[in-house]
Amino acid sequence: MTSDKKKFSLREIIVYVVSLSLSVAFLYFAFSGLDLSSVWNEIAGASVIWTIALVLFQLLSHYLRAVRWKLFLGDLNKEVSVFNLFGAVLIGYGINNVVPRLGEIARAVTASKTENLSKTSVFGSVILERIIDLIIFIFAVMLAGWMYDGDIYDRFSWLNGALYIGTIGFFILLIGVILTIKYKEKFYDLILKIAGKFSSKIAGKLSELFTKLISGFSGLKTPADYLMMIFWSILIMLAYAATTYSALLALNMDKEHTVTFAMAWVLMSIGSIGNIIPTPGGIGSFHTVAKSVLMNLYNFTAIAAVSCAAFLHGVGYILHSVAAALFILYFRKKVPGLGSQNLLDITKDEKQD
Repeated sequence: MTSDKKKFSLREIIVYVVSLSLSVAFLYFAFSGLDLSSVWNEIAGASVIWTIALVLFQLLSHYLRAVRWKLFLGDLNKEVSVFNLFGAVLIGYGINNVVPRLGEIARAVTASKTENLSKTSVFGSVILERIIDLIIFIFAVMLAGWMYDGDIYDRFSWLNGALYIGTIGFFILLIGVILTIKYKEKFYDLILKIAGKFSSKIAGKLSELFTKLISGFSGLKTPADYLMMIFWSILIMLAYAATTYSALLALNMDKEHTVTFAMAWVLMSIGSIGNIIPTPGGIGSFHTVAKSVLMNLYNFTAIAAVSCAAFLHGVGYILHSVAAALFILYFRKKVPGLGSQNLLDITKDEKQD
């Protein structure tokens, strides 16, 4: 009898060790020289009301993400459950807390099992979502540069170059998505033709990846679909900013400096750069970037900045971990064959595309 448990390759183990090492290094950099008892006292004194608001806004952002995801899956199944997608989203975040990027696979597997959809098609929708998230993230960082009351580039000299690159990347991705949708057959043939000259194996893998990506576009057909996608994306970003705003007020940071929604947006968008770095759940990398934003842009003390970063990240980390565990238990009872041991198995697709 063979085991259903996922076996990690040597490469995956090395990647995880490197990721964990990065987290340790970033944590040391963020907390070095600080009195940890003072940081804890700041967090322990957090407002209960604003902490609850933080949790609710974070859950709202994930629910809105599930609603937007349903739009991508609409052509595959019009009756897809938003609640099940919401659970899949939270499971994905919970898995990412342990192993970066594997959460996307867990999301796709969970949704495919609960909604009886092709794993390949669902995974394609996740790829699409990540592309859209990257486009929106670039726009959010660009907007942060405009919203900051001062010369943000003087405080963060590296951000100027990053925004130029981001702006170029924004338009390249946007144009790429539009052209891919419009000329998908021609792109597919071109990929096979070029890659086939070098290796049939590589051509096969690229064609499979392209097929997964295109399948994610199946729910977006009319201009109204794209407008709704933009609408839900804006609401998601506003919910993220509201989550950050709640964290700032929960730690009474308005007593040190005026706290505004614009400040929350800047912290949310630039702080997200820390989450892009491949560390488990953004541990350490988010703390370092968020600390830098609060200290360099808004002149908060190191204790206040690190306390806010640790509190915002910690509440989210615990929320995602607990919610993921609860939804795994719930789906395990509801859907036969869905358990934690096969959440990362995207290879077996019971339903044909």
